[in-house]
Amino acid sequence: MKKIVVLGSTGSIGTQTLDVIARQPEDFEVVGLAAGLNVNLLLEQVRQFKPKWVSAANEALADRIRSEVPSDVKVVHGDAGLNEIASQSGADYVVCALVGSLGLTSTLAAIEAGADIGLANKETLVTAGHLVMRRAKEKGVSILPVDSEHSAIFQCMNGENRQAIKRIMLTASGGSFRDLGREQLKNVTVADALKHPNWSMGAKVTIDSATMANKGLEVIEAHWLFDLPYDQIDVVLHPESIIHSMVEFADTSVMAQLGNPDMRVPIQYALTYPERKVSPASPLDLLAMGALHFRKMDFDRYPCLRLAYEAGREGGTSTTVFNAANEIAVSRFLKSEISFLAIEEIIERVLSKHNFVAAPSLEAILETDSWARIEASAIE
Repeated sequence: MKKIVVLGSTGSIGTQTLDVIARQPEDFEVVGLAAGLNVNLLLEQVRQFKPKWVSAANEALADRIRSEVPSDVKVVHGDAGLNEIASQSGADYVVCALVGSLGLTSTLAAIEAGADIGLANKETLVTAGHLVMRRAKEKGVSILPVDSEHSAIFQCMNGENRQAIKRIMLTASGGSFRDLGREQLKNVTVADALKHPNWSMGAKVTIDSATMANKGLEVIEAHWLFDLPYDQIDVVLHPESIIHSMVEFADTSVMAQLGNPDMRVPIQYALTYPERKVSPASPLDLLAMGALHFRKMDFDRYPCLRLAYEAGREGGTSTTVFNAANEIAVSRFLKSEISFLAIEEIIERVLSKHNFVAAPSLEAILETDSWARIEASAIE
């Protein structure tokens, strides 16, 4: 049995991961669960999966959990707890489904312990891709993509000569406001932004989808996962979200991975690779779909995607700043402190002010991340 730790177990990806695991009890043992503030759901998960390790956001929540679980369950908390559960629980596979850059140090801790990684947290590679991928290679650890787009690319590349790849094409739904012009975006609300037309996701990712920052993060993640230059990574608008991504080869052949928008499919593939097992997802009926549509990406309409490409090409600490500023800006929008269009303005302003470091250490990355968050919080 594969021993699994799920970091971010109460979030959208975490709960769907546990749904997949629950359907295959003969294949997986959950040895650790880590969550933030949703302690009630975490306790339900602990009762169902009976892990030996549990991590909560803070000491008070950890104390509550400790009072309600068997005495042989080790309960930890905070960033140190995440690192501990990722590296010391005996897991051979860690699903990183934490939101934002919170996943970086715990992913590195899991790699140090020799655990394979199911990566749903794109910010880890955006923030420190050079460190994560290098250390994974040194430790002989596999990093398997959980994002639907990267899973699609991974599947299309299987068995292929990497030198024959001309480009990859990440598909984008366009998010909640894909049919609105820039003028119409001035007065959109948080409630409007959270109505994604295709996917069921957490609040932060749903807002990122509307700004296209999410696709920008995916572009940077793809650069590191597949070792491709940015000129070989394209984004195509595809409103139906049926083609999850494509790979074009030197002979002009294009391979695509298709399926209904259900995150349990890429989650399960990352968990069972290289095997394929029966999925709870609904099968795709192309005849019922009737037609698939595609549109060219408009970088003027989606400035966050342009900023992500620019930060990616510059490299170094630029991607760390892009991610941190975006996280703070999205958080402020969700609290109705700023307008929707202010998200991109904050990212651009923080990027323009930062002191660039070409090959940052982990310490420099964490310092830059902290600086960018403070700057993004202070912009009116």
